[in-house]
Amino acid sequence: MGSILAGLLCPVWCSESISHSDRDGAMTDHSHHPLLFLDVDGPLLPFGEDPECEPRNAVSGSHLSRLSLEAGCRLADLLCQPVWATTWEDEANAEIAPRLGLPWLPVVRWPEPAPEHEREDRWLGLCWKTRTLVDWAAGRPFAWVDDEITDADRSWVAVHHRGPALLWHVESFRGLTGEDFAALDRWLRSIVLDDTGSNVQQRLLRSSPQASIDADNHLEIDGTVGAAEARDAARPCERG
Repeated sequence: MGSILAGLLCPVWCSESISHSDRDGAMTDHSHHPLLFLDVDGPLLPFGEDPECEPRNAVSGSHLSRLSLEAGCRLADLLCQPVWATTWEDEANAEIAPRLGLPWLPVVRWPEPAPEHEREDRWLGLCWKTRTLVDWAAGRPFAWVDDEITDADRSWVAVHHRGPALLWHVESFRGLTGEDFAALDRWLRSIVLDDTGSNVQQRLLRSSPQASIDADNHLEIDGTVGAAEARDAARPCERG
């Protein structure tokens, strides 16, 4: 009954998916939109407590009860090709998507990192997902929503990804909020792709050296957004 109700309440994407091999192609309804890499734990499934607030009483029942149908509706309204970028992998389609009223989505696979990349990533403070997502996007504009993103990831993506990118940090205890969705919507609408998946229009501030501040703690420069707070850059990134 829940999935039927979700289908009535939320618009759904075409169930046709893109594979890793045709991710830059124009074979799907979303080939003219940027990718949206979605983490689950934190952005969609909040966990932990706000360090500035009193601890809440434990919520009974499954932790999946914290999933919000409203979040699924807001995701469905975004002009993007959503892709699961989470350790849930295929379980995200089996357990998370139905509870959000979402269709089947493509899934990023996480390869074993090369030893030299592991050493470099630790030294730079990169999230373990960053290299794989840049490789998966292959130059296509993308937004990435995660609770593990830091300025180190934004700096690395700005150098190694040839298209626009929005790396949007979400507090794990809060999850995606209305302000987060509004910021994602503004950025995604600024990107238009042609039939080959290349960016042909970007209404972002590119000519001025003066950066624009978005949502108080995200810095927007040449399509790549970086957090203004140094504490985010210093925070270690762990699998989650």
